[in-house]
Amino acid sequence: MARTDAPVDEVEADKARRDSGQDLAGLEAGLDALESHAGPTRTPVRQVLVQKVLPPLSAVLLVLVVWQALVSFRIVDDPGKLPAPSAVWDEVHEAWLQGTLLDYIWTSVSRGLLGFLLALVIGTPLGLIVARVRFIRAAIGPILSGLQSLPSVAWVPPAVLWLGLENSMMYAVILLGAVPSIANGLVSGVDQVPPLYLRAGRTLGATGLRHTWHIVLPAALPGYLAGLKQGWAFSWRSLMAAEIIASSPELGIGLGQLLENGRNASSMPMIFMAILLILIVGIAIDLLIFSPLERRVLRGRGLLVKS
Repeated sequence: MARTDAPVDEVEADKARRDSGQDLAGLEAGLDALESHAGPTRTPVRQVLVQKVLPPLSAVLLVLVVWQALVSFRIVDDPGKLPAPSAVWDEVHEAWLQGTLLDYIWTSVSRGLLGFLLALVIGTPLGLIVARVRFIRAAIGPILSGLQSLPSVAWVPPAVLWLGLENSMMYAVILLGAVPSIANGLVSGVDQVPPLYLRAGRTLGATGLRHTWHIVLPAALPGYLAGLKQGWAFSWRSLMAAEIIASSPELGIGLGQLLENGRNASSMPMIFMAILLILIVGIAIDLLIFSPLERRVLRGRGLLVKS
């Protein structure tokens, strides 16, 4: 009886091993499919236009139609409160003909990007130190959270008194608004790293800066990227607040100052033009920089099912 049972057990064991091998092969194939899902040949241009371009264009068109309807049907019949879209377009066209439109945009964008890069250089090591050193985390962690919740406009008056009406004042406001968000984002990302990754890195000989660079930062990248996006949002908002409140000929005219000039001149078309330009720049930075980075990170981890 024992002789007949042994071959049966061996057959069942072989079958179980084959099934397990097939399951692993299927899992690997699924992971490969996730990694290669966003290949350029898999998504036709027409599909990209329909799924990515058409929805936001439709939303913009709907807003313009509703806006024009409010003006045409005299639901809001005071141009001083709601100008027609054509009046705003005339303001944009006039600024373009005068050669000042791109100057407005570049003045603010150059300040915002430079200030954000400075915040990145300061906030990244600060976040790593806070995340890895318990004493510093206990001492500075609550302060960073409090600074993150503080409205950025609150920093403009002291920055003006400390540094005067100069570009350094603008950058100081940006740093005070963005650094806490970047640091807290990195701390959150490090907290979400599985301990197994850290132990595996140490076992393979990654210690000190090598451990941080090759293990901690890549594993914390999703949370870090979320902190960067929030840091840019705080940078842009802080800059607009500074440009609105602090004005000087030496500072030039950015989008925030353009908004304030429209208020002083009681020109609603100029105000709406400044608001639209601020909105467009914010959306463009997100679409051109942060959204591709986020998709790449998610795709590298097999979390992006559809591109």
